[in-house]
Amino acid sequence: MSKSETKAWNGDAASPVQEVKVAMSDFLRDFKEFQDGVKSKLQQTEERLTMLDRKSQLAARPQLAASADLGAPHRKAFNAYLRNGDDDALRGLEIEHKSLSTVVNSDGGYLVDPQTSDRVKSVLYSTGSLRSVAAVVNVEATTFDVLVDQADIGAGWATETAATTETATPQIDRISIQLHELSALPKASQRLLDDSAFDVEGWLAERIADKFARAEADAFINGDGIDKPRGILDHTTVDNDTWSWGNIGYVATGADGDIGGGDAVIDLVYALGARYRAGASFVMNSKTAGAVRKLKDADGRFLWSDGLAAAEPARLLGYPVVVAEDMPDIASDSFAVAFGDFGAGYTIAERPDLRVLRDPFSAKPHVLFYATKRVGGDISDFAAIKLLKFGVS
Repeated sequence: MSKSETKAWNGDAASPVQEVKVAMSDFLRDFKEFQDGVKSKLQQTEERLTMLDRKSQLAARPQLAASADLGAPHRKAFNAYLRNGDDDALRGLEIEHKSLSTVVNSDGGYLVDPQTSDRVKSVLYSTGSLRSVAAVVNVEATTFDVLVDQADIGAGWATETAATTETATPQIDRISIQLHELSALPKASQRLLDDSAFDVEGWLAERIADKFARAEADAFINGDGIDKPRGILDHTTVDNDTWSWGNIGYVATGADGDIGGGDAVIDLVYALGARYRAGASFVMNSKTAGAVRKLKDADGRFLWSDGLAAAEPARLLGYPVVVAEDMPDIASDSFAVAFGDFGAGYTIAERPDLRVLRDPFSAKPHVLFYATKRVGGDISDFAAIKLLKFGVS
């Protein structure tokens, strides 16, 4: 019973002000009880969330043992295979790939983790080789055919009344690029593989990329096409004035084993067709680059200019320069400089799968990792590449 009710029961007359004060006091008291109840429930909820958060952190905390399972399922399975040869997880793995279609190969080799494969590819593209400027295609066959249109479709002027005559049809040439097996064989001790702190996947990617990069770079320049890609210097070379399809045209410097002046480099640029010059680049090794960058024009300006931004290639007469160490040095009648649109002129065909076979027996106490991939390359447009011959003619 409230105070107002008590007063009314006792017959005391209360003023309106006193009644309002009493009512307000009762309201504040009830609101305070409600507020305390809400705070209590919020505190209980926070305690529960904190407890759940601690449990989740403990569950995600990596174990100290070497058998900790970290990462995606395919990465864990491949890592276990590299360390101890356990391929059970790989055999039963069912995952979706963007670039890989199967996990287990018929010859016992296993496709590498997609992250490792991408890491190898990024190193291959960043090295000084034709891969960085050539056309690269992924195929699922043993060969890749390039169709080249050597002649334009005939055309003529027509009038309203004159009869239309039949025009010539284009000539199509087929260039078949065979894929060959490229391999690397790095090895590591079993004790090193057992060390959980050792990044075996990163180490393997680095060794594979290093071996593949050096082997590819040489084949794309000097390869003879026998069990390897065919390089640009393996084809028949002719003077550019007598050039024909199937050969590579060259421009002579006019000096035996010497670059002469900058005129030969300018002649080389304009020996290439105008439709190829827009995407063209120079290819040479470091020694040749050191000699070429000293060339000046008639006004004493250097023909060579360094890149203005980080990672931007140097330029010669405004065209990018790719430094490929497998190009020959300047010597008598050597072809030390190539110029062309290699995206149109040279095609690299490769299978997207990169396989690794673990061999713990052949080099005890070391473990060998036999990594293989299929790759091929050849000239796809003989008009898109020209050479500079360091000779009289």
